[in-house]
Amino acid sequence: MAADFELTFLGTATSVGVPVIGCPCAVCRSADPRDKRTRSSIHLQYGGISLLIDSGPDLRQQALREGLTRLDAVIYTHSHVDHVVGFDELRAFCWFRNDPLPMHATQACMNTLQTMFPWAFIAVDNAYRGYIRPDPLIITGPFSYGDVTITPLPVVHASVETLGFLIEIPEKPKIAYLPDVKVIPDETLEILRGTDILIIDALRPLPHPTHLSVPEAVAIIGELEIGRAWLTHIGHDLGHAELEASLPDHIRVSYDGLKLAF
Repeated sequence: MAADFELTFLGTATSVGVPVIGCPCAVCRSADPRDKRTRSSIHLQYGGISLLIDSGPDLRQQALREGLTRLDAVIYTHSHVDHVVGFDELRAFCWFRNDPLPMHATQACMNTLQTMFPWAFIAVDNAYRGYIRPDPLIITGPFSYGDVTITPLPVVHASVETLGFLIEIPEKPKIAYLPDVKVIPDETLEILRGTDILIIDALRPLPHPTHLSVPEAVAIIGELEIGRAWLTHIGHDLGHAELEASLPDHIRVSYDGLKLAF
């Protein structure tokens, strides 16, 4: 039977992407296509619903690669450039819509979007069909599209308000997506217990001030007793094949274009 719920990793890199401009390291020169990483984002498809989490600078490339032609909403984790600056590429998803494109974000993130792209949010100057027409929706709790329920998961990442998300669909695995995180508050840890699949930040082997390292991510997966996990938001310190070979069987390394289908 064909899968009816599909999660696609559009991008799996940290903010500078991999390969890094001007870097001669082994990972940046790797011939393994899994080591070619664009900025982190995922796409969800279920029951005719198409949802994008984050619009990074590589959105055009990602959408063309995956054949994305329609979005029902965009959901933002936080306002860092590598997660929002592909905003203008969302024009292509507004051309054939009669209604504005729903955009879910915290108030702080929405404020940043409105500052960065003020022309999109001023209705009187944005009346022409084909321009981005956002419907700004502030995240204050869980929200749904059809049978897809999205629950915000507050996490600590640098000084910017940041969310992960719990994705729930009846009779499907519960999936949590935490691409940018250094500390998971106790309240979020409690929500994560019982999650079937965790997708989590694992920037590099050594500690970092605003991201989880691989050992830290693995420890959290173990503490929560997660049955299946995927590492994401990966830097050029980590080659895909070598990293995956070092992990327990239930922890895998994501790569651009990977699809989880159920």
